[in-house]
Amino acid sequence: MTASLRPLAPEALTEAQAAEELAALAAEIAHHDRLYHEKDAPEVSDAEYDLLVRRNRAIEVLFPDLIRPDSPSTRVGSAVAEGFAKSRHLAPMLSLDNAFDEADFAEFAARIRRFLSLAEDAPLDFIAEPKIDGLSVNLLYERGRFVKGATRGDGIEGEDITPNLLTLKDLPRELEAPFPDLIEIRGEVFMDRADFLAFRAEQEHALAEREARKERGEKLGPAVTVPVNPRNAAAGSLRQLDSSITASRPLKLFAYAMGQASEVPADTHEHWLDLLRRWKFTVNPLSTPITDAAEFQRKMASERAALAYDIDGVVYKLNRLDWQARLGFVGRAPRWAIAWKFPAEQARTRLLDIEVQVGRTGALTPRAVMAPVFVGGVTVTHATLHNEDEIARKDIRIGDTITLQRAGDVIPQVVGVVDADRPDRGPPYVFPTVCPACGSHAVRENDDVVRRCTGGLICPAQTVERLKHFCSRGAMDIEGMGEENVILFHEQGLVKSPADIFRLQEHAERIRQWEGWGKGAKTESKRVTNLLAAIEARRRVPLERFLFALGIRRIGAQNAKLLARHYHSIAQLRARMIDARVIGSDAREELGSIQGIGPAIATELVEFFAEQHNLDALDDLLRYVTPEDVPEAGETDSPFSGRTLVFTGTLETLSRAEAEAKAEALRAKVTKSVSKKTDFVVVGADAGSKAAKAAELGVRVLSEAEFREMAGFPPA
Repeated sequence: MTASLRPLAPEALTEAQAAEELAALAAEIAHHDRLYHEKDAPEVSDAEYDLLVRRNRAIEVLFPDLIRPDSPSTRVGSAVAEGFAKSRHLAPMLSLDNAFDEADFAEFAARIRRFLSLAEDAPLDFIAEPKIDGLSVNLLYERGRFVKGATRGDGIEGEDITPNLLTLKDLPRELEAPFPDLIEIRGEVFMDRADFLAFRAEQEHALAEREARKERGEKLGPAVTVPVNPRNAAAGSLRQLDSSITASRPLKLFAYAMGQASEVPADTHEHWLDLLRRWKFTVNPLSTPITDAAEFQRKMASERAALAYDIDGVVYKLNRLDWQARLGFVGRAPRWAIAWKFPAEQARTRLLDIEVQVGRTGALTPRAVMAPVFVGGVTVTHATLHNEDEIARKDIRIGDTITLQRAGDVIPQVVGVVDADRPDRGPPYVFPTVCPACGSHAVRENDDVVRRCTGGLICPAQTVERLKHFCSRGAMDIEGMGEENVILFHEQGLVKSPADIFRLQEHAERIRQWEGWGKGAKTESKRVTNLLAAIEARRRVPLERFLFALGIRRIGAQNAKLLARHYHSIAQLRARMIDARVIGSDAREELGSIQGIGPAIATELVEFFAEQHNLDALDDLLRYVTPEDVPEAGETDSPFSGRTLVFTGTLETLSRAEAEAKAEALRAKVTKSVSKKTDFVVVGADAGSKAAKAAELGVRVLSEAEFREMAGFPPA
């Protein structure tokens, strides 16, 4: 929806357009916040994220009456992840506003002078601190002893990770007197590049070993994650439920800020950093008073590649703490500090070709094929070109020398052409008007910047991409139906629609004749057995997962959850969407009234259910899969309503995610640790300390069969 609005300047938006885009931006930024803070798996660069935040703020300035309760300008980070107790910060851990050039920093300084009623040329003393790309933590000391530590979380509450922090050698257990009776100390946990590369190599080796065991049909053991960058590695290491895993990782800590304190122990930020050093904290040695921020920024930009750790900018803080206290905060950021971000790292290479890929919604997306080049910590051969307008605007042609940039861990972007004036340059690139996969017309509708294939279900590329999405972890989560197998079964003619996946049992003997599926070693036959078992386990799924798995354009996981909670059943949703075809009908009005479901989303939903072939495919799928109804808000007669559950051990008939989702749908609270407040512990195979803890506390223990019966699952 916002793709057609964002080309408009904020001042060109109507009030209705502004309201619609603010709603979309709130949802989009919240999505990226969850990926970054909870999953440690961002899918956009810092620069792209910052652009979203800045546009949101610009629209809010012009339309202050439209500022939403869930506005990103009032939110920090994301919610506490499952598996950790909550820890409320005594003083909020807020974020920083960003500067991107000298003009931004000059305006930041001018705002300080205006707020403090200083002369326009009054000198301001700043402390510059390299902005470490790690995980922010809050450390609480009482009477000089470390008592608790937490992640930033949403800025108000974080995850209590005290046992993991105690494994860090850089964390002082006691402070050297004198010290305040109570003080919060903030810092950043990170991993050096050299340590990261060694750790990544270990994880890659462990993953290869696990895949080999999988091929042999052996027990896999714990999951293995290969981090994509040092921040991802540090965050994932610090947020382990088993602190012994954290202890095995090469983590470091820089301290830099003060939260709540029973008394302020310093009068300037420079003195505060000296105090941290006296208390045996490690302070970044590059933190220093500066007289010229622009000069220091240039110095850091030129030296960043030689540092032992990643930084993505420099934080500039007003030195005087009394002025900091006067300035306070606006929204979610202090008025006295700013993060001056570096531009994305760039490199040059040759454009060899332009490929056009077809997504599950029919979108034709161009991708640059390049001579290999090292940028942003990795060697890359492909970069996104976004859409045909971007290619035309930048006049990108095959054979050009191009500049590309890579920020974070996303696919690089082509910035522009270096040698556009060379005499032997090739012709302008002509974007295809037919689908490269099926030959159907590819069209652009209204103001959409994306060209889409009109082939629908006859387009093999769309079919395969939809099937991949249907089986993916966030959707139906069918183990063994990854990208390679989806393509294989489609090419073999066995899977053309989602329902075909649930008919694979009929082809089991044929599949066992394939190389690697039972034709050779005895263990290979387990691949078929395991796959069919994984498919069988997905015959009942939460309604929100089912809706997301359908791959309806603009229906992401969050929107699927909104729809599931509103309509409660697939039958009800199907009927209401058919009724909603009529503009102005009660069903259409009802759809538009759901907070978070804007007009563009509503249109996509109605159009999906208006197509008979979609209804036929849906009904075919419903012969094999039962989406679980979501109880009405007033339904509180569940045996788990208002109760706290813990799952432990390996469940035989349900995945952990499915069992937890079912419990939550029945109004239960699912936690990861057993305490006196726990009502039930559901025990699977190989249950360990949690089962023992439940017995010790007298908490009721349920077998998987008992849980299934109480939760209303059919007999296994």
